[in-house]
Amino acid sequence: MESKTLVEAALRVLNTPDPFEKARLGDSVACRWLDGTITQPYNPSLDLPVPDRPARLTNVKLVSPSLMPKLGKAGSLQSRQAIVHSLAHTESWAIDLSWDIVARFGKQEAMPREFFTDFVKVAQDEGRHFTLLAARLEELGSSYGALPAHDGLWDSAIATSKDLLARLAIEHCVHEARGLDVLPTTISRFRNGGDNETAKLLETVVYPEEITHCAAGVRWFRYLCLRSRDPALLRDSLAPPESEAGENVCTIEENEEVIQKFHAIVRTHFRGPLKPPFNEVARKAAGFGPQWYEPLATKESAP
Repeated sequence: MESKTLVEAALRVLNTPDPFEKARLGDSVACRWLDGTITQPYNPSLDLPVPDRPARLTNVKLVSPSLMPKLGKAGSLQSRQAIVHSLAHTESWAIDLSWDIVARFGKQEAMPREFFTDFVKVAQDEGRHFTLLAARLEELGSSYGALPAHDGLWDSAIATSKDLLARLAIEHCVHEARGLDVLPTTISRFRNGGDNETAKLLETVVYPEEITHCAAGVRWFRYLCLRSRDPALLRDSLAPPESEAGENVCTIEENEEVIQKFHAIVRTHFRGPLKPPFNEVARKAAGFGPQWYEPLATKESAP
C-alpha cells in the first residue's frame, strides 16, 4: 500500500525489521518525496504513534558498549571485518534515526518543508552507506550480524525523544561530528593495512556525505533557536539566509545565543566532555566553528 504522506511512509520504514529492506524501502520513499510523488509531509488532522524503538531483526547480538570487543587498527582481516561491521551497524541505526526525526518531530514542531527534505536526503544517504558497507563486509568474508554490536546511538535517541533541539544537538552535532573526527584516521588505517577498497568507500562516499548530515543538524538547531526568539521571522522560511560562503548570516548576538544554548543542551544530555582532537576542517564545512565545541572538551568546573 502506497503511503499518502511522508510521515506515514517514514513509519513504514521504522516498522520494517530487516535492515536491507529498511534501506531499500527508505530509498524508494525518499525518491517519491524528492520527485513530488508524495506531496504532503503529514496529515494535519492525524496523530500517528511513533514507535519508541524501531523494528529490528534479532540476528545482531547486542552487548553493552563497555563489553564490546576491541576493534583493532585494521592491520588484520579480523580487525577490518570488525571495523566495517561496526560502521555498518551505526549506519543501520542512522537510517532509523533519520526517519524517526521526520515522523516524531516534523509535524509536532510545525517544521517547514525543507526540514523534511533535508532529513529525507540524510536517510537516503544512510541507507546507501549501510548497503555498501554490508556488501563490503561480505567481500571481506563476513556478514552483517556475524559480530556483536551495541545500541548506544538509540539510547541517546530515547533520551532526546521529547526535545528536537536536544535530538539535533546530540545525534547530529555530537555523535555525527565525532564520526567526522575519527573517519580520517580509520581511512588511513585501512590504507596502511592494504585495504584500499574500504578506504576509498569511506573517503569518497561516507565521509563527504556525513559532513552534510552534520550540516543539517547545525542548520535546524540554529533555525529553532532563532524561531523561538522571533516566531514571525521564520515561520514559513528556511533556516537563516546563507552568505555566498555558505555560512549562516546571524548577528553576533544571535550566534552567541545559539552557541550558549548548544552548550547548555550538550552538558545536560551528554555525559562527560567531548573528546579532542577535533576535525576542524570538516566541522567548519558542516557550519560550526571551534566556539561550538572546544568549550565542551573540558570538564565544567563546579560552580
